[in-house]
Amino acid sequence: RDEGHRVTGVTLRLWGGESDTGCCSVADVDDARRVARALGIDHHVWNLSDRFAEDVVAPFVADHAAGRTPNPCIECNRHVKFDRLLRRADALGFEAVATGHHARIVDASDGTHRIARGVDLAKDQSYVLYMLGQRALSRTLLPVGALTKAEVRQVAATLGLPTAGKPDSQDVCFITRTGGRASFLAERITRRPARVVDLGGREVGSVDAPHLVTVGQRRGLGLAGDSAPRYVVDIDPAAATVTVGGRAALDTDGVEVDRVVWADAARGGEMLVQCSAHGEARPATVATRDDRPGAATVRWARPERRVAPGQSVVFYDGDRVLGGGEACRQPVAAAPSPPRTAASSPP
Repeated sequence: RDEGHRVTGVTLRLWGGESDTGCCSVADVDDARRVARALGIDHHVWNLSDRFAEDVVAPFVADHAAGRTPNPCIECNRHVKFDRLLRRADALGFEAVATGHHARIVDASDGTHRIARGVDLAKDQSYVLYMLGQRALSRTLLPVGALTKAEVRQVAATLGLPTAGKPDSQDVCFITRTGGRASFLAERITRRPARVVDLGGREVGSVDAPHLVTVGQRRGLGLAGDSAPRYVVDIDPAAATVTVGGRAALDTDGVEVDRVVWADAARGGEMLVQCSAHGEARPATVATRDDRPGAATVRWARPERRVAPGQSVVFYDGDRVLGGGEACRQPVAAAPSPPRTAASSPP
């Protein structure tokens, strides 16, 4: 607005069900309306709940049922905020869409665009924007990416915005604080118990439902309290089995990735790879798969913790996003059987 753009504020109504958190509650819509009034700009509420239910909530449920650990915020960015929103902006004649993500858009030497980390690394959201291609990047503005969160709050306070001190939202908007993920999924997935087995196939515990377990989890597995720490290393909902192993069993040399998208052209070689929103990017070698379009193999420079299937794996060149995809399920090697002994009769 201060740069001379004619600005219209838009709030997306995405979730039509119960909500007491995230960005879809009635209070959040009211806050957005008050901010627009304080800035002297028009404000609209666009209902995209049908697309949100189909493109975000339904895959969230299906992934859990298949033993995957999804990231609904990334799917919301992919299908809603940087697809449906851009399409509607096009239809109404808007030239650009500005969002409040903590990330930057920079130009590469060949004139193409890249998502880059925000200045405030503690709030950086480049990881959840890895799927953006050239069309979206050319028409998107990320004005707070060059500011720290403290600076953003200071600007808001100076402008007298009612949300200057509002706490950050870090929750999934369609999961309530009172019910949580377990309650949400219980209404949509038939719950059946699963065995917990060790790497040798021996049953050591049980869980109420495999879709409530994720790779790397340690607690809530029904294991004996005096046993050494064991972690989930694999989930097989079809066999109703959760496999656990020691800390070393979580280490792996690499990960297979599918649904890979690139900011521009596909590439391979050495790069930094990040596997969680607030994790650290690690050095690795990435190779595209000729036998599987849209797939890639990541080989770590040194063993890293196993990535839960469904989690995003994002490729970086320094602070710039090259692309990314989703981790596939990794086979777990069974523990070697102890050597067999046999008695022999004398000749």
